[in-house]
Amino acid sequence: MKILAAQFSSFIRSRRGRRNIRLLLQMLAMLALLVIIYSVLFHYIMLWEYRHHEQRVQYSWVTGFYWTLTVMSTLGFGDITFQSDLGKMFSIIVLLSGTIFMLILLPFTFIQFFYTPWVEAQAAARAPRALPEEEAGHVLLTDYGPVTTALISKLNQFGYPYSLLVQELDEALRLHDLGVNVVVGHLDDPGTYLRTRADRAALVATTASDTINTSVVVTVREVAPRVPIIATVTDPAAVDILELAGASHVLQLDVMMGRSLARRAIGGDAMTHVIGRVEQLLIAEANAARTPLVGKTLRENRLRDLGVTVAGVWERGRFEPARPETMITDHTVLVLAGSQEQLLNYDEQFAIYNVSAAPVLIVGGGRVGQATARELAGRDIDFRIVDRDPQIAAEAKRLVIGSAAELEVLERAGIQKTPTVIITPHDDNTNIYLTIYCRRLRPDVQIVSRATLERNVASLHRAGADFVMSYASMGANAVFNLLERSDILMVAEGLDVLKMRIPTGLQGKSLAESSIRAKTGCSVIAVSKDGSMDINPDPRAPLPADAEIVLIGNVEAERRFLEIYRDSSA
Repeated sequence: MKILAAQFSSFIRSRRGRRNIRLLLQMLAMLALLVIIYSVLFHYIMLWEYRHHEQRVQYSWVTGFYWTLTVMSTLGFGDITFQSDLGKMFSIIVLLSGTIFMLILLPFTFIQFFYTPWVEAQAAARAPRALPEEEAGHVLLTDYGPVTTALISKLNQFGYPYSLLVQELDEALRLHDLGVNVVVGHLDDPGTYLRTRADRAALVATTASDTINTSVVVTVREVAPRVPIIATVTDPAAVDILELAGASHVLQLDVMMGRSLARRAIGGDAMTHVIGRVEQLLIAEANAARTPLVGKTLRENRLRDLGVTVAGVWERGRFEPARPETMITDHTVLVLAGSQEQLLNYDEQFAIYNVSAAPVLIVGGGRVGQATARELAGRDIDFRIVDRDPQIAAEAKRLVIGSAAELEVLERAGIQKTPTVIITPHDDNTNIYLTIYCRRLRPDVQIVSRATLERNVASLHRAGADFVMSYASMGANAVFNLLERSDILMVAEGLDVLKMRIPTGLQGKSLAESSIRAKTGCSVIAVSKDGSMDINPDPRAPLPADAEIVLIGNVEAERRFLEIYRDSSA
């Protein structure tokens, strides 16, 4: 009863509820007027029928109302009837008008005052307009797109509460049915952020257009001056505007994607290429093709003698945790962890192998393609950009104008000699098409591709891409990295570096004793304590209680580690 009373109270306070009540009162007033008129006419017609009878029948006013209501409601008991044609015509009029009123009044009353409030109450339960007053430490999201979808998956994986703000109720209900936690509210309304407790949120992330993001940042800052706000940006000119509006961090995802793709390009040599950093610890990749490593296992190669740890290997885009029996092939790319000095030791051993001066081929000269070119130029790696637009900002000698789907264009760009092809268009179907084409032309070339949607990563690998960087995953990880207490670094699609306090179940045990790699697939590559980091720690040394470990592994390995050790984590 309390719920029904609350629903009715909310209904009558709404503008539509008050309008419906006015309509109902007007119809009831019209009904009452008709009943009075029909009751009066009933008496006059009855008097007219009995004017020639010796015994006149007298009916009370109550009887008149009784007859009118029984006829209008179609009950028609038949105890009081007219005998004349005039009386029967009057009865027909009363009956028809009553039927019409029943067809209008009863459905209107039921739908507007019972069914609609019930449906809206059910919808409100699925798509609320406010969060509980005690809500705190949650993440607020403002746009449902590829980045947000990947971020929600990440938040669920690590147990962070979140709410997605949706402006339209129908869209909110659709997303709720997909399992998304939604709250209905306008993004430019300060009340929305008051009702969603933005002042106590751990983070507000907005990934819509530049103009909407600016509006969101300004509005959130009005009600939550201290909450961290992360905004994505497309136009570089909007970075300063968003920062002036109050954004804590502005992410240029196109630039970040270009840099990530460029770091994946081996460039034809066998040297280490850094793809991530956690304090002093560097994560790098090195191509094993045409080096003495090929044809031997990791145990036989004894790379740990150089100080580096092989955290895993890539085989045609598939990451495999490093094991002593892992065989190195011409297609293997090593994932190495070590300090700068340790990686230099590796380079001194293998820098003479697999050297190529041929330029890297970049397909697509948009924002991502140009960011990739700038990153390669910073590494002194030559490149060629293939694009149909002659206005691309690139040196004439580095720009090949034409469609990458044409063999003649690719040959002019150097497809037959290039060590790496980087595919950057934003359309995943186009990227799959170009990947298949380039792989057919050059079975031995390294292909690095961008994927906008996570679901297309596997398709690009099947098409022949060696490495795929997901725009959605990269953006989600960039936002997640900025969450308080979070220290996750995505070094490749599906391969993360995780830093966390040593779980109580591992404290005092050695790496060899705990068998973390065998149980979970994650590798411990460093132990951090009191501001110093022990890179590639001794596997026989016990893990201290008041320290952090740095792990590397794919998403599935992360999940297994957290399932096993999260409950015992400090």
